[in-house]
Amino acid sequence: MANEQLMWPEGTKEDYITARRALLTAERDLRDAAERLAALRRALPDGAELPDVLLTEGPAALGDDGPVRRTQLSALFGEHSSLFVYHLMHTPADGFCPMCSMWLDGLNGVAAHIEENAALAVIAPAPIAEIRQWARTRGWPRLRLLSCAGTTFTADLNIDGPDGTVPAVSVLTRDGSTVRHFYTAHAIFPDGTGRGMDLLSPVWNVLDLLPQGRRDWYPANRTVGDDCCH
Repeated sequence: MANEQLMWPEGTKEDYITARRALLTAERDLRDAAERLAALRRALPDGAELPDVLLTEGPAALGDDGPVRRTQLSALFGEHSSLFVYHLMHTPADGFCPMCSMWLDGLNGVAAHIEENAALAVIAPAPIAEIRQWARTRGWPRLRLLSCAGTTFTADLNIDGPDGTVPAVSVLTRDGSTVRHFYTAHAIFPDGTGRGMDLLSPVWNVLDLLPQGRRDWYPANRTVGDDCCH
C-alpha cells in the first residue's frame, strides 16, 4: 500500500504491521461512513420555522460589562444563511457544565475559521452577566455570547431538560426574514447512550489515540489568566 511505511518506524515487527494495516482499513471505512453521514445530513428537508425571539447580549469586547442590548435571532446570521448555535448547559444548582465548557474552549480557538462559512453563537438560559463572567473565567474572547433567559428559545427547539438546557448544538438557516431549524445534536443519544457530540471536540479524539484510551476521564471547570479578554 502506497506510503503505508510512513505509519511505523524501521524495525517494526510483522505482528504490529499486520494489526496496523487492519486498523487502517477500519479507519478508512469510518471516514467513508462519516462522509455518507454528512451527505445525508445535508439532504435534510426544510425544518420547522422558528420564532424570531429577542436575545440579550453584551459588547464584543469580553472585558467590558456594557452596554447590554437586545438582538433578534435572525440578526445573528449576519451575511450568512446558516447559524451554528452551541447551547451552553446551565442549571441554577450546578452552574455551567464542565463538558460544555471544554467544547467551547475548542470552538473559541477555531471561531474565526467557522465564521468564514457560517455565523456562530453561544446561547444559554443564564443571565447575560453570568455568561460573560464565566466566559472571562474560561477565556472565550472570540465567541458571541447571548442569553435566552425569559424567552421561548429552548422550548422552541425542544432542548429543555429537567434541570435546564441540555448540552446540544443546533444549526439554523435563514431565508429572508424566515428562520428555520435545520439540525440538532445532543451530547446524549435518544437511547440514553453518550458520545453524541464527541466529534466536535479534539480532546476526545486525541484521547482515543492513546493506548489507555479515554477511560472515565471527565473535564474539570478550569480558569485562565485575566489577560485572555484583552
